[in-house]
Amino acid sequence: MEVIGVIPARLESSRLKHKLLKNILGRPLIQWTWEAAKKARLLDKLIVACDSPEIEKAVKSFSGETVITSPGHSSGTDRVAEAVRDIDVKIVINIQADEPLIHPSVIDRLAASMLEDNDIVMATVKKKIDNEDELRNTSIVKVITDKDNFAIYFSRFPIPFKRDSETESIYFKHMGIYGYTKDFLYTFKNLPFSYLEHSEKLEQLRAIESGYRIKVIETKFDFRGVDTEDDLNRVKDIISKRHNA
Repeated sequence: MEVIGVIPARLESSRLKHKLLKNILGRPLIQWTWEAAKKARLLDKLIVACDSPEIEKAVKSFSGETVITSPGHSSGTDRVAEAVRDIDVKIVINIQADEPLIHPSVIDRLAASMLEDNDIVMATVKKKIDNEDELRNTSIVKVITDKDNFAIYFSRFPIPFKRDSETESIYFKHMGIYGYTKDFLYTFKNLPFSYLEHSEKLEQLRAIESGYRIKVIETKFDFRGVDTEDDLNRVKDIISKRHNA
């Protein structure tokens, strides 16, 4: 198998209780994410790595494939690693469960970039920031890259710093989807918790601080996770308008 997509799905969430089961136009949120990801052409298999019977039941209700993982995992990466442990696969795509607006072409581009270049062990996605609110929002992670589109740094702060008004700055936000080779996935999860990761509360900085390179693919498609009731209402509105159109 070349590429597998894994959606790590945890029942509990800090800001919006049982958010993956929230109803959006008659379907649970997790179903919208599944159906969007299922349209990606390069995924040979798609599974939901869940930690509870409630999530498993919801996914099976729309004929999705599940695997039960330990409820004790501290991150989605750990959950993904457990889910693919016994699967013979080259590339693993970690798809956030709370992003029902994800575009399947983003998954395909991420997978294609890794399939085409065996030197890439980890990859993710960025999108140009179009408004000041996103730039100042510390919940939206920013990323800067080198000339070959490998990540230099991720931060909750606007980077690069704009020292004077004459300088034209272009800012990019990090989109929370990752690709790994299966081998590197286990290398990554076993790396020591790093200073930068602790400071910014960003797991991907562990790889950079340990000397590994992260390829960053640019997309024009925008999608954000559902963390609050306001986020949920925003997603409901977007999906409703799409269906009415």
